[in-house]
Amino acid sequence: MKRYIAIILAVAMTSCGIYRPYERPEVSTDALYGAEYEAADSSSVADLRWEEFFTDSHLQALIRQGLEHNSDMQATHWRIKEAEATLKSARLSYLPSFNLAPSGGVSSFDGSKGSWTYSAPLSASWQIDIFGGITNAKRKAKALYAASKEYQQAVRTQLIAAIANYYYTLLMLDSQSEATRLVAESLDSSAETMRAMMDGGMADAAGVAQLEAAAYDARARLLDIEHNIVAIESALCAILGDAHHNIERGVLDGQQMPEELSLGVPVSLLANRPDVRMAEYSLMQAHYATAAARSQLYPTLSLSGLLGWTNSVGSVVTNPGGLILSAAASLTAPLFNGGKLRAQVRIAEAQQQEALLSFKQSLLNAGSEVNTALSQVQTAREKLTLRQGQVEALKRASESTQLLMDYGTTTYLEVLTAQQNLLAGQISAISDRYDEIQGCITLYIALGGGCEREESGSGGKE
Repeated sequence: MKRYIAIILAVAMTSCGIYRPYERPEVSTDALYGAEYEAADSSSVADLRWEEFFTDSHLQALIRQGLEHNSDMQATHWRIKEAEATLKSARLSYLPSFNLAPSGGVSSFDGSKGSWTYSAPLSASWQIDIFGGITNAKRKAKALYAASKEYQQAVRTQLIAAIANYYYTLLMLDSQSEATRLVAESLDSSAETMRAMMDGGMADAAGVAQLEAAAYDARARLLDIEHNIVAIESALCAILGDAHHNIERGVLDGQQMPEELSLGVPVSLLANRPDVRMAEYSLMQAHYATAAARSQLYPTLSLSGLLGWTNSVGSVVTNPGGLILSAAASLTAPLFNGGKLRAQVRIAEAQQQEALLSFKQSLLNAGSEVNTALSQVQTAREKLTLRQGQVEALKRASESTQLLMDYGTTTYLEVLTAQQNLLAGQISAISDRYDEIQGCITLYIALGGGCEREESGSGGKE
């Protein structure tokens, strides 16, 4: 008979999902990168360590400093510690609790001699986890601990991307500053030439004034660029956990990005993206929270006991005292609050469905980010090839118009137009190069690059 009762209980507990472990729901990753993309193999640029992806030694030093001193990164360390303590507390819930409560006193009745009484009981209580309440709480805490580690990885990747983007913004501004400075110097030289020609009666004051005005405009743009450099340096120093200082850096033309930006297979986002993994761990927490809520509908079995020494036995006081020992078991079942508990189950189930939708949406968002970043890189590289040809043509045009003006066969307007067109073309080429680098960074992070390649989010042993 006992055997049949045990089988019935086991079937009941399995059917209600109290002990059912979490299983990843079916998610489709087909065409997540677009129907036109077909992966040749599973390798991805995200497999590169950030030191291999970012080869600039100045940038590498800045990233190391940021990972060590950034306040957000430091905060994730304490968030993990908090989750680790929560998991440890949940694991210790399997063990019985012990309490020592020694007490003593003196009493006297109607002027009689006082009687000293004392007791030193050690009590113990132990909840038997027959319906999975403690187990599901522990599994939920384990998922929380794993999610906190994934949060740290997400902060790490975003920090690396932010430092890199600030760094390359500085390099872009440096290049723009150099191009603007050269054009301003060329305009100054053209104005000098025009003054000489005016002295010889070959030009007028209007031409000199136009070139001087263009030179002043270029100098004003140069001041704006220098201000932007200071602002970016300040922002970069802030996330590095440092006061403002000049950032040592290389040059934009010397930067190397991987030529082949392999994406790997879309399903790898489930393993590489920390935000996607974090969303799944949130779903896992919701799954075990629902199971824990269901377990509240079933009885709880508790064992308790007491062991100690006392000299007070009711109205009798004995000296010396004696040993006391007691043991009890209790079974508590919900009776009139079943409706409230079932409502809590429905709340947990709704939250689990919300977590499921968030998990699926995080995967779609990841695929969208990969597509956008890949398109940005491809577009920037194609534009940069065209832009380089444009700049070369504009340089030839500027040199030719300058020579023609020197020999008096063209006007200052053509020289001015050629110089301004050259500056605009150079600034556009610099922006295209920056867009390419920024797209590479975004793609690297979107694929899950920058994470520490170690066992992460396992939550430890059961």
